[in-house]
Amino acid sequence: MLSLGGKRNPDVWWLPSGEGGIVIKDFAPRPAWVRATVGRWVTARESRAWSALDGHPAVPRFLGGIDPLAFAVEYRPGRRLSSARGVGPDFLEQLEVALSEMHARGVVHLDLKHRDNILEADADGSPVLIDFGSALVFKRGGLGARWFLPWLARIDRSALRKWQRKLGGSHR
Repeated sequence: MLSLGGKRNPDVWWLPSGEGGIVIKDFAPRPAWVRATVGRWVTARESRAWSALDGHPAVPRFLGGIDPLAFAVEYRPGRRLSSARGVGPDFLEQLEVALSEMHARGVVHLDLKHRDNILEADADGSPVLIDFGSALVFKRGGLGARWFLPWLARIDRSALRKWQRKLGGSHR
């Protein structure tokens, strides 16, 4: 188990597989009222974000829904950004590009200041974005994407500036 969910949060499991592993987020152990409301809503919303980011190099692959309360994504090993010391010289620039690509796909994360949601990949030191439980997805070219996405993307860019300050990078 990677994370035991609280009263209103999913359990997060890592399962080994031939390709490195699978992460499963599951609301099934929560109380009935959570399963019937928040669990279904968050699972559906987060699944939409993962689907919209399919093929994004900084985002683990979405493997699909298991049921209305659970889904699976590819496991990517890495260090929490807050504990990463001496990130590579290109890391923050790659993170900025990753956020721009995410926003171009109509997704805002909204929780990148949290220390667990950005990883430094062990293999090559590139950024990995995870946990889209707070994310919003806008239809490309739609009214919401034109009106709200630029405003909400400021929250993600503010998190980028936080990490640039904390890790010693500069903002362009």
